[in-house]
Amino acid sequence: MPYIKVKDLSFVYDAEPVLAGVSFQVEAGEFVTLTGENGAAKSTLVKASLGIIKPKTGEIVIAKKNTKGKKLRISYLPQQIASFNAGFPSTVKEFVTSGRFPRNGWFKRVTSHDLEHVEKSLRSVGMWEQRNRRMGALSGGQKQRVAIARMFASDPDLFILDEPTTGMDDVSRSEFYRLMHHAAHKHGKAVLMITHDAADVKAFADRNIHLVRKQNTPWRCFSVHESSGELLDDHLTHIKDKEVLGV
Repeated sequence: MPYIKVKDLSFVYDAEPVLAGVSFQVEAGEFVTLTGENGAAKSTLVKASLGIIKPKTGEIVIAKKNTKGKKLRISYLPQQIASFNAGFPSTVKEFVTSGRFPRNGWFKRVTSHDLEHVEKSLRSVGMWEQRNRRMGALSGGQKQRVAIARMFASDPDLFILDEPTTGMDDVSRSEFYRLMHHAAHKHGKAVLMITHDAADVKAFADRNIHLVRKQNTPWRCFSVHESSGELLDDHLTHIKDKEVLGV
């Protein structure tokens, strides 16, 4: 079931064609990466697909319901989301808990179930022990992991991620990719992630969409279906699954 489907999208910036004829879709239960050279308008494509900026042409269909028949929830993690300054007042736990508010309504009380999910989300990114620290006091990589935990806490059906592992070390990046694979394959989430680490994430992702262009033409994309499914399955059998999502 496609959670997002884009057909013939084009985007123009200051009368300059940037994207042309881009088509792709992301299904429930699928972890898809989006790659391209620097300047390949990857972030622009994501923003246009979500309606944050208006494309010139194209058809965009976002599912209204998830596979369980409930309202589809989308979480978008843009670049530089974790640039909190030293004076940011919230603690780590408070910030992640705020991810549960839209789910319950802004004026409803946080329940014990919400707090359990917040703890689970923070533990999944290795930040539970830092829960009482102020966001502004964390390192860049720690802030990024907390921002990801908040995204987990909101329990979306569709993850849209723009370079989410910026500032993370190799171990943290690998663990994050494994969590995204788990979310897609065990909980039926759909994941679209912009990345420069195509080689590192290859063992975890199901498919790659790559933006390309010929000289003096706008960026277009084609979908690359990886043929390493057996290798991926073998790789993951040696990693114990960790429950993160699926409340």
